[in-house]
Amino acid sequence: MPLVTTKEMFAKAYDGNYAIGAFNVNNMEMIQGIVEAGKEENAPLILQVSSGARKYANPKYLKKLVEAAVDDSGLPIALHLDHGDSYDLCKSAIEDGFTSVMIDASHHSFEENIKITSQVVKYAHDHGVVVEAELGRLAGIEDDVNVSAENACYTDPAQVEEFVQKTGVDSLAIAIGTSHGAYKFKGDAMLRFDILEEVGKRLPKFPIVLHGASSVIPEYVDIINEFGGMMPGAKGVPEDMLRKAASMAVCKINIDSDLRLAFTAAIRKHFVENPAHFDPRQYLSPARALIKECVKHKLVNVLGCNGKA
Repeated sequence: MPLVTTKEMFAKAYDGNYAIGAFNVNNMEMIQGIVEAGKEENAPLILQVSSGARKYANPKYLKKLVEAAVDDSGLPIALHLDHGDSYDLCKSAIEDGFTSVMIDASHHSFEENIKITSQVVKYAHDHGVVVEAELGRLAGIEDDVNVSAENACYTDPAQVEEFVQKTGVDSLAIAIGTSHGAYKFKGDAMLRFDILEEVGKRLPKFPIVLHGASSVIPEYVDIINEFGGMMPGAKGVPEDMLRKAASMAVCKINIDSDLRLAFTAAIRKHFVENPAHFDPRQYLSPARALIKECVKHKLVNVLGCNGKA
C-alpha cells in the first residue's frame, strides 16, 4: 500500500465521530513505536514532520523510514508537513513526496492568509496533495512556532466559510483554547466548545484540526513528571475534552509534546538506573517502547480510531 492522503481518513472519522492521530516524528525509534502501536490497534495514522524535523533528519531519510513503516504495517498512513510557514516550504515537501501539507499563514492578516493559502492549495491539488490551513493563533512554543499569550487569538467562526470557499483548503486548524508545548496549563484547560460547535454548523462535514492538544497520560504521569522535564503542577488538556472534540467536527488531533516527554523520560530513567550503559540500543529501546504504549493509549482512549484502519 502506498502513502495515502487524509481525505478518506477524515471522511470516515467525521461520520464515525472519532479523530485521527497526527504524530510528530523525528527519528527511526519514534516512527517504529508509533507504527507498532498502530498495527496492534489496527488504526490509521498520520506521521507528521515539522520544518525543524526535516532539517534534523533529512527529508530523504524520513520519507524512506515512513515508506518502510507503510510496507511493514500495511496501514493507511499519510505523510504530513506540520506548520509549513511558506509556499516554498510546502512546495518542497510536496516534491519530496509528502501527501499532505499544512500552510500556516495565521500570523498574517486574514486577506494575506487567504492569498498565501490559495497559492499552496493550487500547487498541492495539481499534484494530488491535500492542504491544511489555520485560522486563529495558538499560544505556546513548538519547534519554529512561537506565539506569546498576548498574540494568541481564538478563531472567529464568522470567517471560516469565506476562508474555506476562497482558498479551497481541505481541512482547517482552529484555535479554541489549546496551546503548543509541554509547559502550559497550571489549572485545567477550558476549551471553547461553543466556537467548535459554531464552526461545525457553518462548515458541515468539513474536517477540523486541533493543535496543541498535549494531555499527559495518566498511567505514565509519574515517570514523565520525574524524568521527562515537566514543570511541577503543569497540566495538559483533559482527555475527556479531547474525546468530546473528536466526537464533534475535529477529525485530526496533533500529538507531539507528549511523545517528546515520554521519549526523554524513558532515556533519563534508563541512565539513572544504568549509568554505565553507552550502547544506544540499550537506552533507545525503552524510549521506543514507551512511545508505543503512549500512542496505544491515545488511539484507544482519546482518539477512538482503534479498529478503523
